[in-house]
Parts: sequence; C-alpha cells; structure tokens
Amino acid sequence: MRKLNLGSGEYRKEGFVNVDYYSVSKPDVSHDLSSFPYPFTDSEFDHVESDHCFEHLPNPFAVMREVHRIAKSGATVVIRVPHFSRGFTHAEHKAGFDVTFPYYFRRDFKGGYQGVEFACEKIRLHWFAQYYLKRSVLSPPTFWGARLLGAIFSFFANLSPSFALGYGASGWVVLRRWNSECA
Repeated sequence: MRKLNLGSGEYRKEGFVNVDYYSVSKPDVSHDLSSFPYPFTDSEFDHVESDHCFEHLPNPFAVMREVHRIAKSGATVVIRVPHFSRGFTHAEHKAGFDVTFPYYFRRDFKGGYQGVEFACEKIRLHWFAQYYLKRSVLSPPTFWGARLLGAIFSFFANLSPSFALGYGASGWVVLRRWNSECA
C-alpha cells in the first residue's frame, strides 16, 4: 500500500512518502504544494493524509483536484484542518473550513462542485486539537483541564457535526476518491 503525507512539516510519518517545501526536517520529496502538477504519477497512492496543511495553501480546491489525480480509485483521503472560527488565528492561514468542505466534491452540490468526486465517509470535530503542541506550552493542570473540556465539547459536537457550529474546533474528514469505477 502506497501512502502519502501531504504537507508533512516537522511531523514525518513512518511508511509514508512525506512531502513538504518549507520543512527543516528534510521530507522525502521537497515540493511547493501550491505548484501543480505534483511530482507523482496518476493513481499512485492508496492512502493520502494531510494534517493542518490545507489552510496554509492559497487554493485548497486545486489541491483536492491534484489529490484526486494522484490517488487511486477508491483511495482513502484524510484531511485535518482548523475550523474557520479559529482558522485565521495563525498569520500564515489562507483558507477557513467548516463541515461543508466535502460537499464541494459531490456532483449534486449546486453550491460549487469542483469537478472531482470524493465520497465523504466521516467528519469529526475536536475542540482541543493538536494536544501534542499544547502540552509543550500549557501547565499540566491547564492542559489536562482543557483536554477534558475539549473531550466533552467534542462528544456533543460529533452527535451531529453538520449541526454543530464548531467554534474553536479543529476537524478532520475522511473521504474516498470516487469516479465511475467506484459506482
């Protein structure tokens, strides 16, 4: 199984092809993810993950079209991004996301179908995301208290992610590359 870690940054994943441009951790492939096409062949990957990368890119829809090109039919795509309510708290964020992002890859979505199909399999919201980073800057009582509150908020939000506002959340979506072969 061929796996891609798109925008690996400082978090390389074992068993994945790690790709990034600005990373100091020396990714397997150095490539500017806002430059197309990516240096991979059509239908090369069975699994693609991207953790907190899409919000740094100027055109996430173009990135999804490129992911569609390099992912095999039926490939799993996992994307983790901050919710728009906290998405612009970082000076380098260029895009915000909410639970409607997967709709843009459904042929029947009149609000802006992007020309490539992905089937949405799961959406999850996490109020205390990236805890591995927060642990390094918060005192232990604050960290564990916030993690507990985050778990409670996440539980209720995930009862119906499309209903939850998601303020302050980070989320992830699991998609499956779709085309006529999958029908």
